[in-house]
Order: sequence, then C-alpha cells, then structure tokens
Amino acid sequence: MLRFPGHGRPEPDDIVIGPLDLPGNVDEALAVQAVAFGLGPDEVAVRRQIVLRHMTFPGARAFGAVTRGRLVGFVYGMPNDRGHWWSTVVEPYLRARGNDDWLDDSFVITELHVHPRHQKHGIGRALITTITDGAEQPRSILSALDVDSPARHLYRSLGYRDLARQVHFPSAPTPYAVMGAPLPLPRG
Repeated sequence: MLRFPGHGRPEPDDIVIGPLDLPGNVDEALAVQAVAFGLGPDEVAVRRQIVLRHMTFPGARAFGAVTRGRLVGFVYGMPNDRGHWWSTVVEPYLRARGNDDWLDDSFVITELHVHPRHQKHGIGRALITTITDGAEQPRSILSALDVDSPARHLYRSLGYRDLARQVHFPSAPTPYAVMGAPLPLPRG
C-alpha cells in the first residue's frame, strides 16, 4: 500500500492508494466518475454493467485512492485483448497510422478518474503508475478525449504519445485519442 503524499505515520488527510475491490465498490467508484466526467444517471447505469463485466476478465485489477474513508479516485485496467469491444473499435484507426501492433502485449487503462476536489495533487499520476507497475506487459495503452486537457497533459508527462486521433466511439459525441507508452512509467 502506498501512502500519498505523506510519509511515516498517517495523517487524517493522507491519501492512501491501494488495491480496490471494484465490484464491491462499484457504486462509490461510479459516483466519482460521474462527477469527474459529467455523467448522468442513465450513463452511470450502463457503465456499472460494463465495469462489472470488465472485472471478470483475466488479469483485470483496480486501485483506489481513499481519504477519511472515502474513495476519491480510482483506476482499473487489464491486459489488452483484440477481441474486446474497445480494441475492435480502435484497431482501424491504429492500423491507418501503422500502430495497430500496440494492441498486442499491452496493458490497457480502462478508466482513471479523480474527484475534481482532489485533482491536481498527483493522485491520478500515483494511481496510473501504481497499476502499471504490476503489469507484465511491456507497454500501456488508453483512450482520452481528444482535446487539450489536464488528463492528456498527465498522460504525456508519463510518456504516452498519440497513436491515433479523432477516434469515434459509437455512443460518444466527442472524438477520442488513443495513446500508448512503454512501461514502466516514469515516477515523480
């Protein structure tokens, strides 16, 4: 377990990063995602089923950031599989840029969200580096809204680069970028 940012004896406001039983805490996690990503109740209901299904996939794991007994951020991911829905959608975009080999032997970051009141304190960085530190794959891939944002800045600072842009998911009105980085990600 990682104590963030404090050292030594925990303080009441310390953020503790550790493994998360995501199926057992799915509603709390989706409440964080709803606030961070602006989701309505119908979208949360759909994502709930997706998260629960994802966590049954081989190698899927999750980490959470907790303070004062409340989940304030989470990340989950799994080894990528070309048969998964996400891979089938992004593969043509990656192939067009000569990057479809990134779908093989990669750990995909499926979701990473930090409650807005706790953003810009390094929690997202700690979550993503913690989950990828345990990956057996030599690289990581993810998708993010294809806009200049704090999330994209974070990913670039960790070594992620654009593999494809203007990726359109069937139910998303805004295009995404697919990004990839070699592992391990840099610390600090």
